[in-house]
Amino acid sequence: MQTLTQRLANPTRFMAFSRAILPWLAAASVLLIAYAMYLVFFVAPPDYQQGETVKIMYIHVPSAWLALGGYAIIAMSSFGLLVFRHPLADVSAKAAAPIGAAFTLAALITGSLWGKPMWGTYWVWDARLTSVLMLFFLYLGLIALRSSLEDEALASKLTAVLALVGVSVLPIIKFSVDWWNTLHQPSTGFTSTVDASMRTPLLISAAGFLLLFIALHLKAMQNEIMRRRVKAMRVAEVERGDRLMSAGAE
Repeated sequence: MQTLTQRLANPTRFMAFSRAILPWLAAASVLLIAYAMYLVFFVAPPDYQQGETVKIMYIHVPSAWLALGGYAIIAMSSFGLLVFRHPLADVSAKAAAPIGAAFTLAALITGSLWGKPMWGTYWVWDARLTSVLMLFFLYLGLIALRSSLEDEALASKLTAVLALVGVSVLPIIKFSVDWWNTLHQPSTGFTSTVDASMRTPLLISAAGFLLLFIALHLKAMQNEIMRRRVKAMRVAEVERGDRLMSAGAE
């Protein structure tokens, strides 16, 4: 029996599947994020130490999670391209890069906005902050490398190799607060240290942003498949024209 991944390996089948679920994903993400923001601004209490500044957490934390998750998708897609030559693997990797970069930038910006009132500065060369900045530059590097090469097959392989090499930054980010004495606080135990009045809107916000990420990823994959189809049609048209010209000359 074929798995879902195998069934969706056909781009035409993937396009039909993604068109069917994309509106539902988009609507669900909007509703969840809107409900989470209602809880954040009208229900969740301010933190006894951070005050209203804690509300930045409801965007910062999901953005940081998706920054890591987006790169994990790129790494898995790159592995799928290099090892299994999955026809949609490269499409997935290329589509996820700008979305992951956007969420990483959102995590950096919201973290800086939180850091100013809490730490007294927008930025410090802390291990967690610096490693997340490295992740952002890694995203930009993948996008730049792919854009700099005209040969798309070569660009796909080189970016896949770079993505797999760069995956080592993920455990560095995750454990940076444990390995080094950082200004950034250690990972929070949700069930033990975060009150339910804050944990619930945070998890709802995270679910909404996750669905938003998936919807954006599927839409970007659709766009990339359509771009490749248009390019293939243009190449075929040019080749057909060349053959007709050659036949006419003979």
